[in-house]
Amino acid sequence: MRAFICGLKGLSLDAEERAFLRDAAPWGVILFRRNVDTREQVARLTADLRDALGRHAPVLVDQEGGRVQRLNTPNWRAYPSAARFEAAGADEDRAARLAWLGARLMAHDLREVGIDVDCLPVLDVPAEGSHAIISDRAYSRDPARAAKIGRAAAEGLMAGGVAPVMKHIPGHGRAKADSHLELPVVDAPRSELEAVDFPPFTANADLPMAMSAHVVYTAIDRTAPGTQSKTVVGEIIRGLIGFDGLLMTDDLSMKALTGSFRERAERAIAAGCDMVLHCNGDLAEAAPVAEGAPLLSGKALERAEKALACVREIEAFDIAASLAEFEAAMAVA
Repeated sequence: MRAFICGLKGLSLDAEERAFLRDAAPWGVILFRRNVDTREQVARLTADLRDALGRHAPVLVDQEGGRVQRLNTPNWRAYPSAARFEAAGADEDRAARLAWLGARLMAHDLREVGIDVDCLPVLDVPAEGSHAIISDRAYSRDPARAAKIGRAAAEGLMAGGVAPVMKHIPGHGRAKADSHLELPVVDAPRSELEAVDFPPFTANADLPMAMSAHVVYTAIDRTAPGTQSKTVVGEIIRGLIGFDGLLMTDDLSMKALTGSFRERAERAIAAGCDMVLHCNGDLAEAAPVAEGAPLLSGKALERAEKALACVREIEAFDIAASLAEFEAAMAVA
């Protein structure tokens, strides 16, 4: 089992993908819209990929609501963006309750089709003038409120048997570029980062998993994005923020990063990331990522096992009543 997560090409596995999964042995697989049609199809796909891997591997998805929702209408309900919870809540306790409900309902949807990890909550704090790639995916522009509402979402997922992945640690909210397309460079002084960007992650440092940010923070390391920076990972994420859970990279195929795909993976692992992520399903890229990812062992393996063990037994949940409460509250937001 290697320290990487890969994507798939389509709605079902072909022979080439089955062979790749068997031979490359990724820790888990992440699904996107191209992999999603009906409930029956997704359930069949998650079962098939686990059969190909020969174990109950984690299956991940980015199911945030709003603009980022891989399981979508008409076969699944549409969920609001993170920012709408703050707008809908009369106070932060009410906003947190709504975020918990939304995440708990999403967890039900995900577990029903064999997905057990959701890349949520987004704990970035958008800054004035930043790129719209985060914007309404964030819970609040106030760090304390973002921390509390985001925590509620994570708790809702775990109550429904789904492990959360907080992102994008240590913060993507100031970026003035989309890291899918280019490398963002943040020039804010460290004092501002410590006052605004880092606190939501610090408050949630006990969560099981986090996803790194492909962002250069010039006050910390002028030479490398956070994903590939020993200083950002060691001094900030592991040190100042205090996160000791499983740290995975954001997608290595994003244009913020340079170098061969093997080099991208090796640099992230050398910086201190536990797991590398490659999403687009292109096996010509995924194969060198697998080559650059080590066998999962030592502290990284401990973190991976602990991350999946964090999920509680699924708690009793009145779906109909909860959905009615959620929809009534969000309808007036």
